[in-house]
Amino acid sequence: MQRIAVFPGSFDPITRGHESIIRRALPLFDQIIIAIGENGGKNPFFSLEQRMNWLGMIFEGESGISIATYSGLTIDFCRKVNAKFILRGLRTAADFEFERGIGQMNRMMYPEIETVLLLCAPEYASVSSSIVRDIIRHGGDVGQFLPEGIVI
Repeated sequence: MQRIAVFPGSFDPITRGHESIIRRALPLFDQIIIAIGENGGKNPFFSLEQRMNWLGMIFEGESGISIATYSGLTIDFCRKVNAKFILRGLRTAADFEFERGIGQMNRMMYPEIETVLLLCAPEYASVSSSIVRDIIRHGGDVGQFLPEGIVI
């Protein structure tokens, strides 16, 4: 059986922290599906097409990575793609508490699913998409927070 993990997120925009988690998780799984969640309650800063293009560019040539979009519950998407793992990154203790609660609820609804939490690299602990978006809104330079090749 293949070890398929879903790495869900809005990736609005993808950061070096996201990229680091995905690359570090590659040896753990046969396939990682980077899944852009479409949340009707949020207005994304960047278009879905732009986020898909960035992800495709960053992970071009990585045979163990695919990119998809979904709406609804992440566990329903996991069932659809036969994933038994949800991959998440942790920056802070607050992230842990949030992810623990979601992971436990997911496990109650889909007992076959495991949530795998990876600690972010220390240099990315303060980097979040929401902070990056705020810097962009105010005309700041976010180059150091984004993966190579992404220009905003």
